[in-house]
Amino acid sequence: MRGILGACAAIALSAWAVSAQAACDLPVRDGPIVSVGGDVTEIVYALGAGDRVIAVDITSRHPKEARDLPQVGYMRQLSAEPILSLAPALILAIADSGPPTVLDQLQAAGACLVLVPDDHSPEGVLNKVEAVASAIDRKAEGEALEQRLKEDFTTLQSSIAELNDKPRVLFLFSVGEGAPMVGGRNSSADSIIQLAGGRNAIEDFENFKPVSSEGMIAAKPDVLLVTELTLEKLGGVDGLLQRTDVAQTPAGKERRIVAMESLLLLGFGPRTPQAIRDLATALHPDASVPELGTASQ
Repeated sequence: MRGILGACAAIALSAWAVSAQAACDLPVRDGPIVSVGGDVTEIVYALGAGDRVIAVDITSRHPKEARDLPQVGYMRQLSAEPILSLAPALILAIADSGPPTVLDQLQAAGACLVLVPDDHSPEGVLNKVEAVASAIDRKAEGEALEQRLKEDFTTLQSSIAELNDKPRVLFLFSVGEGAPMVGGRNSSADSIIQLAGGRNAIEDFENFKPVSSEGMIAAKPDVLLVTELTLEKLGGVDGLLQRTDVAQTPAGKERRIVAMESLLLLGFGPRTPQAIRDLATALHPDASVPELGTASQ
């Protein structure tokens, strides 16, 4: 894992070095922060700097304190004016925030904007922590958090590598009246499924795309993975199984439905080891998956 992830680290840190060019001197040791991206917000709080956060985007749902802060919209549909009106000393945003024109407007107005690299891997989580810690002058806290996370990732990898059974998992991102959106290859869902000892049942395309009823049935998932919000909107497992395509899959017939909090599952932040453990436990109910340290709680 170290060789592959080490290469990922070099790429991600290089991307961060470019993205961190801002109209300010880094690190920003004091002053208010606007945090965009649920994973970024979690990291700021995990580093003990949550008291500096004055506003977040709507994906920032953890910890609870973040939900009580003013919101600046959705991470990919930001507007410059509401953010600038808060006069933040620093804007921390996950790398795919936007639109790009708004990011340009923020920098043109003199805002200190740092884009945090986003890679759906254990090493990617560590890179995020390092980037945020460097930007807010919490280097020591960042190194300590990274070390605890490394220990958790290593523990999980050793345990999960011993599992022989790799169930086929289909992640349903959104389910409505039309074709549901599912997670394909190289998506955050694909990454977390593999890390938890499963196989992505969708192999024909990348990222998140709609899938036909025929495609869902042909995927033959052993387990259906959904977010808690999706399952709640559908009225629970029985509501999900009202779809004939879902009901005809092996997972539907066996009622093997796993629901998890969306940010925990897909965020790739400080709680990702816990997400891996929770999903691995659900996918392998007869296996013994080790407990983790406090970094992932």
